[in-house]
Amino acid sequence: MNLHEYQGKQILSSFGVKVPLEILAETPEEAVAAAKKIQEETGSTVFAVKAQIHAGGRGKGGGVKIAKSIDEVQSYADQILGMMLVTPQTSAEGKLVRKVLISQNVYYDGPSKPAEFYVSVLLNRATGKNMIMYSTEGGMDIEKVAEETPELIFTEEIDPATGLLPFQARKVAFNLGLSGAAFRDMTKFITALYKAYEGSDSALFEINPVFKTADDQILAADAKVTLDESALYRHKDYAEMRDIHEENPVEVEAKEAGLNYVDLDGNVGCMVNGAGLAMATMDLIKQAGGEPANFLDVGGTADAKRVEDAFRLILKDDNVKAILINIFGGIVRCDRVAQGVVDAYKNMGDTIKVPIIVRLQGTNADIAKKLIDESGLNVLSAVEFQEAADKVQEVLA
Repeated sequence: MNLHEYQGKQILSSFGVKVPLEILAETPEEAVAAAKKIQEETGSTVFAVKAQIHAGGRGKGGGVKIAKSIDEVQSYADQILGMMLVTPQTSAEGKLVRKVLISQNVYYDGPSKPAEFYVSVLLNRATGKNMIMYSTEGGMDIEKVAEETPELIFTEEIDPATGLLPFQARKVAFNLGLSGAAFRDMTKFITALYKAYEGSDSALFEINPVFKTADDQILAADAKVTLDESALYRHKDYAEMRDIHEENPVEVEAKEAGLNYVDLDGNVGCMVNGAGLAMATMDLIKQAGGEPANFLDVGGTADAKRVEDAFRLILKDDNVKAILINIFGGIVRCDRVAQGVVDAYKNMGDTIKVPIIVRLQGTNADIAKKLIDESGLNVLSAVEFQEAADKVQEVLA
């Protein structure tokens, strides 16, 4: 589950990670009030106005502005709120900005030069260990840094038996070229950051930039946080942070119906039971000359109601030209699935205007094929994988 920047920083702060003073606003008036409060508490006369959407690269799309007065805060908030913000991580349509975060200025004068670093915590799937990835090149696209100057990216793997050890936090600070008060503060920062990552059951923490102020404080100036949805039952307060406005509405509807659905850009809808078979089915569609329009796993049951829900989700996509149902009858009997398809088709009337290919294999597959073939509906049955691929190719042609 992705979080907004302000939500991620709330979690970080609760574990002792230092963040700038920031206040959320949903109107220009609230933005002005937030700026005045920040000015009272910090003396800051410069403010960052930051759009809150689930995407990176907000600055490149005009979603982050530096205001040098209270009047500019109001003006920028008025510009950003309600805009469709397009970034390298959004669709061409962009995302609607409903909230802005007003932040204190961290580029103030002091005895040393400010600096920006990149730090992330994530799972290294190759080793099965958590890993801290960090670089001196903060504020830049880390993918570009990795491609052009890989020697500037460091990693520190954490043994799950011991957790983060003090020498590892110090090593991070040393490799970032810090000394004195900044070295000590970065060591504390890394320790608290890793504690937050483990304590919140997160899948990703990306802090870009980690900011060193002119008086050697280390702050999380930005935060991209992704929580592990499987662990949300342990964090009811985090679960309430979900912003469904930022999620695909069809995927939200599928989740409410108990279906595993991921929206894609193709022309052939998929309805499958089991994630492995779903992946193989998408490969099958590609080999047949089509493009999968979705990943949809109906799970171990496929009665008429569940099949009908799946049909309605798939058909919300106007690009779908055909639907391939590929079910292996192990736990569920194929004849029950076939009857579910027939009943759902009849219940939906003229809503289904695209051809459907049904491949049922497993328990009672022969009875299922007969049910489909004798239904009188615009449904084509198949037994073998290749047969289903040929029929997909045929209907697309």
